[in-house]
Amino acid sequence: MAKKIDATNILLENIIDAIQEVKGQDIISLDLRKLDSAICKYFVICTGTSNTQVKAIEGSIKKLISKNLGEKPFHIEGGNIGEWILIDYSDIIVHVFQEKTRTFYNIEDFWGDAEFKTYKN
Repeated sequence: MAKKIDATNILLENIIDAIQEVKGQDIISLDLRKLDSAICKYFVICTGTSNTQVKAIEGSIKKLISKNLGEKPFHIEGGNIGEWILIDYSDIIVHVFQEKTRTFYNIEDFWGDAEFKTYKN
């Protein structure tokens, strides 16, 4: 049976590509669709090694999604600091962390019931 490709899956693939393009690390997606308390369909979480790289990942995502899909994020938080940037595309929320901030908040553990998928850097 072929996997159904829908707008959310296309958005997810483009987000992952954009992160990989600027060498984001430890990229995972959490499938939240089966969880009652979920606020979106997917979380994408990745790590940048510095404020500069975190901001570069944000820029790469916004640019690629705009170019390929004609979409803009509904909301962005944390862009001026660069420790943790949240990019909200409604169905998918992207979390771009520096390593110490990602470890501190440990979102993966909080949403431990979700299905995880890991992507190569």
